[in-house]
Amino acid sequence: MANNYAVLYEAIQNRHSVSATYNGLQREMCPHALGTNKKGGQQCLFFQFAGQSSKGLPPGGEWRCIPIDGLTIVNVYDGPWHTGDNHSKPQTCVANVDISV
Repeated sequence: MANNYAVLYEAIQNRHSVSATYNGLQREMCPHALGTNKKGGQQCLFFQFAGQSSKGLPPGGEWRCIPIDGLTIVNVYDGPWHTGDNHSKPQTCVANVDISV
């Protein structure tokens, strides 16, 4: 079984969508940046376009910064690529970026 970091790395390389569970909620997302935060924890910046969210999901989707160790049941699939209008703004979720789109 591949680790989540490797799975997400490949998803970014190939611009694939990801289905995963975070905080017990099923989410459909596109990973955009992967690396570590300032404390060294593995983080991923996603654009969530469908699924559930404890804060609600606005129409069209929203950016989510999620720690990799909090994700379970990560599945990659070849679906439409989703992104937000404001991805050109600098992100602060991932301090040390290993890969990004």
